[in-house]
Amino acid sequence: MAHILSFDFGTGGVRAGVYDTEQRRMLGQSDAAYATHYPRAGWAEQSPEDWRTALRAAGRDVLRKTERTTLDAVCCATTASTVAVCKRDGTPLSPALLWMDCRAQAESDRTTTLEHPVMRFCGGSDAVEWLVPKSMWLKRNQPDVWAKAEIVCEALDYVNFDLTGEWVGSRMNAACKWNYDSESHRFVPEIYEALGIPDLIDRLPQRIVPVGGIIGRMRPDMAADLELENCPVVAQGGIDAHIGILGADTVEPGGMLFIGGTSIVQLVQLAEKGDVSGFWGPYPNALTDDRWLVECGQVAAGSMLNWLAGEMFGLDGDGHAALISKVAAKPDHSHGLLALDYMMGNRTPYRDGALRGALMGLTLGHTRADIYAAAVDSIALGSANIISVLKSHGVVIDRVMMAGGIVKNAAWLQATVDAMGLPVQVVREDNLSLVGTAVAAASAIGVFPDLKTAAKACVVPGIELLPDPRRADWFADTLALYREATAQLRPVLHQLAQRQMGSLS
Repeated sequence: MAHILSFDFGTGGVRAGVYDTEQRRMLGQSDAAYATHYPRAGWAEQSPEDWRTALRAAGRDVLRKTERTTLDAVCCATTASTVAVCKRDGTPLSPALLWMDCRAQAESDRTTTLEHPVMRFCGGSDAVEWLVPKSMWLKRNQPDVWAKAEIVCEALDYVNFDLTGEWVGSRMNAACKWNYDSESHRFVPEIYEALGIPDLIDRLPQRIVPVGGIIGRMRPDMAADLELENCPVVAQGGIDAHIGILGADTVEPGGMLFIGGTSIVQLVQLAEKGDVSGFWGPYPNALTDDRWLVECGQVAAGSMLNWLAGEMFGLDGDGHAALISKVAAKPDHSHGLLALDYMMGNRTPYRDGALRGALMGLTLGHTRADIYAAAVDSIALGSANIISVLKSHGVVIDRVMMAGGIVKNAAWLQATVDAMGLPVQVVREDNLSLVGTAVAAASAIGVFPDLKTAAKACVVPGIELLPDPRRADWFADTLALYREATAQLRPVLHQLAQRQMGSLS
């Protein structure tokens, strides 16, 4: 038996949980919020100091709730591509650039011109969200900060440094976001040199540890901050959604983990390298050895619905819930309207950070519910588009596990199942990433022999949800219109994006 403290650093805050490997469940959970700041259109920032404060608050609270004064291990997951720039002692030099920050679009575009064998792992270019384009932007636009920077890292690396005092990178993040060669297990300095940031390589954490590997022991002063009597092992985690694969046991090919929250991530693993143009990957050995990880996703999802309900309609939580119920009871509200879900660009399959949202077909007769339903349907159509393109590449999907905030929005949940046209196992567990980090830590300390075995032992069960045939047919017909609207409006949306960024540069 082992007790594991798991942390999941999301966009709005951190959640902590204590997992019991014998009972195979979370004994308790706590959370602590932190703020996101949007100083300009397309920019999103957080304070690394807020992560430190939140870690201690949530960690202490859950340990008190579960009456734990000792632990066997700790493991963390965080958002990917949330980039911190700091001194070697962890002192931040500027706000961290949140994953959704899209200021580095020009730098992202530049990566498309780079020819190197390792670039095939990410489909030939880096997304605007990733560490490398953001580093390029920082060096060009904030040279004083860049000159002082001793460490450029992701939120995960910063949190693990806070826990252990060691700068260590996750093989998952490095493979998926840093142009790290996870097949040969090495950095590729010539990529950074070609992109004008040869000095990035010396600023990155140099020790790369796979998911489920051991980083070291918790610092004594951190243990004291958490009111622990021992210094537990700190195991390596990774990207929040990707770590959820372990909690959902979609490790093997054929399974898909679909996490819908602020954004959406759909994840599959392949038995061998294949053509998945339009998506991120396939990345060798990113999560588990001898498997190829493919990442799909949508930037704006729950964030789009919250913005519409709160900022546009002025609804509080109860009002938003009532609107969801109204749309769920009559899901064809949006007929005659078509929305595009690119509020912060498109991840996949278009990989275009300069796309923007749109709403078409409006008349004076349309209501708030109609507009909200159109937004819901646009997100569902984006998901259906991803599934369709994956299948066109020969990727077999026979098991979908769905989790995240989407399961609490009945309208969005059912629309997505209908649009994909597949039966789905809905996981009501609050946080698969917390379970996934517990799985990784349990493997690290030898409770289970490897990640695959640990995932099967600790999998969170789901409840099957089936598509409505009538609505599935409507989505299948409308998907072609969604694609056509994207193609026709792309030049206009690009011009609008340029104006947004240009007016604030």
